[in-house]
Amino acid sequence: MSADDASSGRTAVSAVTDPVYEGPITMTRKGIGFFAVEGQAEDLLIPKEWSGHALSGDIVKVKPSGKYSDPMGRMPPRESGKVVEIISRARETFVGTLIEEAGLTLMAPDYKKMYVPIVIKDRGDAQIGYKVLVRLLSWDADKEYPMGVIEEVIGKAGVHETEMRALALGQGFSSDYPPGVVAEAEALEKNGAKILAEEANNPKRRDFRNIATCTIDPFDAKDFDDALSIRKLPDGNIEVGVHIADVSFFVRPGTELDKEAVARATSVYLVDRTIPMLPEVLSNDLCSLKPDEDRLAVSAVFTLESDANIKNVWFGETVIHSDKRFTYENAQEVLDSGSGVMHEELSTLLALSKKIRARRALKGAIEFDTAEVKIELDAEGKPIAVHLKERKATNLLIEDFMLLANEAVAKHLSKLTSNGGPNFYSLYRIHDAPDTDRIENLTNLLRVMGYHLKTSGSGQVTGAELNKLLESVKGKPEEYLVKMATLRSMSKAVYATRNIGHFGLAFDFYTHFTSPIRRYPDLVIHRLIKAHADDGTPITTEEMQNFDKLALHASEREVAAASAERDSIKMKQVEFLAGRIGEEFDAVISGVTERGLYVELQETHADGMINVRNVGDDFFEYEEKQYRLVGRRTHKVYRLGDPIRVKLTAARIAEKELDFVPVS
Repeated sequence: MSADDASSGRTAVSAVTDPVYEGPITMTRKGIGFFAVEGQAEDLLIPKEWSGHALSGDIVKVKPSGKYSDPMGRMPPRESGKVVEIISRARETFVGTLIEEAGLTLMAPDYKKMYVPIVIKDRGDAQIGYKVLVRLLSWDADKEYPMGVIEEVIGKAGVHETEMRALALGQGFSSDYPPGVVAEAEALEKNGAKILAEEANNPKRRDFRNIATCTIDPFDAKDFDDALSIRKLPDGNIEVGVHIADVSFFVRPGTELDKEAVARATSVYLVDRTIPMLPEVLSNDLCSLKPDEDRLAVSAVFTLESDANIKNVWFGETVIHSDKRFTYENAQEVLDSGSGVMHEELSTLLALSKKIRARRALKGAIEFDTAEVKIELDAEGKPIAVHLKERKATNLLIEDFMLLANEAVAKHLSKLTSNGGPNFYSLYRIHDAPDTDRIENLTNLLRVMGYHLKTSGSGQVTGAELNKLLESVKGKPEEYLVKMATLRSMSKAVYATRNIGHFGLAFDFYTHFTSPIRRYPDLVIHRLIKAHADDGTPITTEEMQNFDKLALHASEREVAAASAERDSIKMKQVEFLAGRIGEEFDAVISGVTERGLYVELQETHADGMINVRNVGDDFFEYEEKQYRLVGRRTHKVYRLGDPIRVKLTAARIAEKELDFVPVS
């Protein structure tokens, strides 16, 4: 359990006179811990010597221990605590590099919050300088370091293939499947096409094979899990079908495929590869909505009026036949040129999507249109270019209809499950309103940068006000910084069985229905739609009772996948820039601390640091409330959000770190 996901689970577990609190602990790379107590503004400080060998994210019991004074005088006295028991470990395996020190074989962990190396019990044939996956065995109270055993030798550190596999394994994702999954996948390779063909003619499936249908995906996509069909009805209304791959037909509860899909919960997208939730026979073949082939789907079929208002919606099992596989780019070309394959259908879909989007914006949906980084690699995995992905009208078109379907399905299942009984659960994608403290910090930061964010008297903010802010920074050097700061101030979207709505999208009901090839919660939603159909097989009470655990697990796996994806991009950004040491770049100051300035390059969005010693020929003092460094003699000011010209002085690929100095 991560610290973020467990933050609401901190509880006092003993008498008020002698409290002991239980919850997750957050550790720094220096071994200092922090523990949040509900109702207290400041976290308890857990000195390293009182941490009880806890690791970041562990569920622990903590006893308050009064004021703690740092013997080195590096921080003012503050309320502290002592770990009295470790309830459960957040991680049992770690990835890192084998080193030798004082006659011991150690593994230096890649995970920065793992603040000590691990002593290797038996090195075997593993070589020093190689990346390995290590399982934590024990950490005795009188030992400085924990003990571990090598589970897998990944490869030589610094090699592209090794580093990418290490990033994935470090977050608990593997490209390899257990033998039982492999056996079931091989059976589907032999018989899957025949099974699919038979089911395609099942009369209970609504047949869309003769209705104009297409997919629109990135140019390098290998799995197509959503398609759109469109036709004009005799009464002038328009029928739009949002068709999603029927993964649940092939992946049944209790199978090895299903057990592994639950464990993974999500696919992972690194810069050079996908680690799929499901084997390729499903993700890239039987479940992929390929053009010119019959495919099974679960669909949300909308009857829309010309203003895109929903007149009717139907949910159920279908069979489709995609007429065209578009990329975002060539679908955009058809629209821009005014002619081409399915031009009329695409134009109608685009016009409807704009009206759907405008209606959502009026409700206060926040429009975070942040540029995504795309790393171009050569055949050996070396980065040769860094691009910023452009979001075209066709990207937005698909997004609008997927959001429309997700919201409609959530409403549908909420109505069906609102009466209680054994089948009363559904899964929701929820997003709470931002914490008022975070919004206060954001408004203070924005004020320093010259922007004003309007909030209510209670410290709340509306989506409309956030959209005004985001619109006001468009095209400015600090645009990306403001967007990222605003995003970081938001609550985290998670899966849950209790609906509270989705703040960011301004939806009262929202779920994930549109990507069952790559997200397990979507697969569950498909099963629920089928279970509540007239002739559906009910979800068992036992399955329903497991939904809370499933929601938490899926949320945690999503965070782990995102972390691996971010790290793979950052590593390749650093590797790309390693050959440009000494060059100058335009950047923006993205963070200010007493240690120095964090900067983000305008060209690649790579970030790095200017150590306070290298800021300039002066003694620079950190003014926390103003988010700035000020030279004592020269009065030179470096402020958050300021543009800055920097020179790259070092690139440490393994640590994913860049060092810069200012250019006069």
